[in-house]
Amino acid sequence: MAILKFSASAVAAQIAHARACKTFLPNWNGPVDRPALILIVGNGVHLRSNGIDGTTTRIVTTEQADPSFAFAQGMNPFRDADWMAQRRMAFRDLTGQFYTDILDDVQALIDRGQGAIRLATDGHSIRVFVRRASDYLIGGTYEVPSGLGGTFRVILKDACDTFAIVQNCGNCEDFDAMQPYRVPLDALMEIDDRRAA
Repeated sequence: MAILKFSASAVAAQIAHARACKTFLPNWNGPVDRPALILIVGNGVHLRSNGIDGTTTRIVTTEQADPSFAFAQGMNPFRDADWMAQRRMAFRDLTGQFYTDILDDVQALIDRGQGAIRLATDGHSIRVFVRRASDYLIGGTYEVPSGLGGTFRVILKDACDTFAIVQNCGNCEDFDAMQPYRVPLDALMEIDDRRAA
């Protein structure tokens, strides 16, 4: 999982552009009738509006970028000398255009005064990443998806901004005997958090 960081003001400008448009770039399924953000992984990594107006003269491509787009921190070809290495660390050799459904969630963070927008991506999905490692209690009890359709109860051993190290605790004996393991930080659920596993 990679964490991408964007300037909230740059993303807000892209959202404002999308909302001001009446026509939108189609996605792979066909026409689109509402504002959205598109994540481009190609010549840098950036978010841009899906809106088409009189100033938009070209379709979205991974080869072209505009300095006004909202670039991920460290992945701006107009400013960062090692942007390609950073992009490769986050996406390996994957490039492309990803329509997202994060516009409303991102707008809520901007409205709350968030200075930076963080997105988590595993190369196939993009989601808003709100919490930080410091938001979790080391030694606290959480649940994580088990990969078997349920959840494991775990004790948090350590955390960074991307991953957590957890130890199974309070499950059946075989599962609790497992060695500590890594999970994405946003997989940690409070015991009373009923997100789908």
